[in-house]
Amino acid sequence: MQRPLGAQIAHMLKSRGVDTVFGIPGVHNIELYRGMEQAGLRHVLARHEQGAGFMADGYARATGRPGVCTLITGPGVLNALTALGQSYSDSVPVLALASCLDETAARRGQLHQMRDQRASAGTVCAWSEVARDAATAYALIDRALGEFSSARPRPRAIHLPIATLGAPADAPPAAPARAARPEATHAQVTATVDAVLAAEWPLFVFGGGALGGADVVPDLLRQTGAASFTTYAARGIVPPGHPAHFGAFLARPDSARVAAQADLVIALGTELSEVDLWRDALGHDCPTIRVDIDPEMLTACGPRDMPILGDAGALMRAMAIAIPARTEDRAPCWDPEEIARTRARWRAEVMAERPGVVETAEALRDAMPDDAMIWSDMTQFAYGATEVWDLPRPGHWHHPYGFGTLGYALPAAIGGAVARPGLPTVAILGDYGLQYTLPELGTAVELGLPLPILVWDNAQLGEIRDAMVAAQIAPTAVVARNPDFLALARAYGAHATQPDTLDALKAALVQAFAADRPTLIRMTPAML
Repeated sequence: MQRPLGAQIAHMLKSRGVDTVFGIPGVHNIELYRGMEQAGLRHVLARHEQGAGFMADGYARATGRPGVCTLITGPGVLNALTALGQSYSDSVPVLALASCLDETAARRGQLHQMRDQRASAGTVCAWSEVARDAATAYALIDRALGEFSSARPRPRAIHLPIATLGAPADAPPAAPARAARPEATHAQVTATVDAVLAAEWPLFVFGGGALGGADVVPDLLRQTGAASFTTYAARGIVPPGHPAHFGAFLARPDSARVAAQADLVIALGTELSEVDLWRDALGHDCPTIRVDIDPEMLTACGPRDMPILGDAGALMRAMAIAIPARTEDRAPCWDPEEIARTRARWRAEVMAERPGVVETAEALRDAMPDDAMIWSDMTQFAYGATEVWDLPRPGHWHHPYGFGTLGYALPAAIGGAVARPGLPTVAILGDYGLQYTLPELGTAVELGLPLPILVWDNAQLGEIRDAMVAAQIAPTAVVARNPDFLALARAYGAHATQPDTLDALKAALVQAFAADRPTLIRMTPAML
């Protein structure tokens, strides 16, 4: 059955498992909307294309399935690039479908015209391609979906000329078979087990790419006697309070001393990047077994290291099966009491560096349901909380780690809440970051989302102020006049409250989860 290509794409997405699309309709991309209702796709109306991109990102992180956003030619694509850049940095599967002009070589002065739309999106996506006919559009969509499930899941952008979107097209082909992610070979699993059991001071570093093996992490630590760290993205993969766990304190300078004690590091699904460590290197001087699905991450291994191209979770599960067949559980190689003392010292450092954050974070943690999923923004509160807040389960705190985009938390949390109806979802952000994407509060109200929006309001760019002081620069341009956030929230139709104590904060959070719409909760240092 022939339909306009835009309608065929809607039916194709639905047949491939997509159920929700985030975007803003415009005169150039309306053909993408022709078939959405008939196909059974849900469309969430954002207030800005950047918000639509962040919502798709949040939806993808919450479900593990691709998030899809629809964009309009030119400025719509550019508005979304920040969000796509965040998805690229954090390995999030987002598919951006954008309209584009039919011809730009000979014509000038067209609406939304830019020099090279495809190339602009290519700077923040794994790839960015133009589909000038239906067959190419279908092939690119299937290519993107297949790569999301078989390789590092970074965003892809497909640009569709306006006339092509409206032209009659045959139905898309049946869905192709999809490849699985690469896995370690039997020899590599055996070599890894041999090395870990031979080590006297093995140290696991779990990254966000290891979440697929979370169920066997307690077994691995018990079987090997190893200690562990997690990156911020992998928090929750080790159960809270585990005696062999150093936590998510890799950014503490003293963690380099701990790493230097190891005689084998097993880095699973982590880049060990600047935003993981806040220094150039982990600090160890021993062989490393490094497991990653991205071959680029394995090119910097040293001559004593063992690079393994494969899914980290699959390797962890294979190890948990293989080790008991070889030996009994090992006694702890690291002193649990020393680990506990080290963690306590690092927690005290965070308290000293960020007054009020630890106490507030721990109050929220005590009131937070175990299955709550949290999205945070670039704010001092999140910087401190992500170090000290142990999660009861993995994959339930999402932060713009690499690209570091202000304004991420609110729209991403909306995408996450849409993906998890009936389950608790939270946004945590600062007073400045909130103002980047504040209009998306209207979307949350329209959807009736019971979304607590926790705003840490210290009335300044606190992190920048502290950096200026540390650099002996007089604090400049770090204080701006804030609006009345409570009045703004109410103007959008949301609830709003300002607790005056930590106990009142906990009560407000519980009440917000039961509300019929979002609740903005203003947090200030005066609560303490």
